[in-house]
Amino acid sequence: MRTLMSVMFLVLFCSVQMASSAVISIAVAQSRCCTEFSDVKIPVKLVESYFWTSSSCDRRAIVFQTKSGKQICVDPDTTWVSGHVDKLDKKTKV
Repeated sequence: MRTLMSVMFLVLFCSVQMASSAVISIAVAQSRCCTEFSDVKIPVKLVESYFWTSSSCDRRAIVFQTKSGKQICVDPDTTWVSGHVDKLDKKTKV
C-alpha cells in the first residue's frame, strides 16, 4: 500500500512538472523582443495569428505568425498593421 501511494505521488508530481514547463515555454515564446521591424507588407491571407511583445521590451511590437511558421516583427504604428490585426481578431471571434 505504501509503495502504491509513493508511485501515485511520483506520477502526480511528474505530470504537474510537465504541465508547468509547457506553460513556461509558451510564455517564453511569446515574450520575445524585436530588435528590428520588417518593412514589407505581409499579405493578410498568409498571416495565421499575432501577439504583442512584452511590455518589458525596449520597443513594443506586434509579431505576426505566418501559416508557414515564420514570426515577423512589425511596428504597430504602421498603417496596414491595424487592418491586419482587426481582420485576425474578427476571424478568431467567429
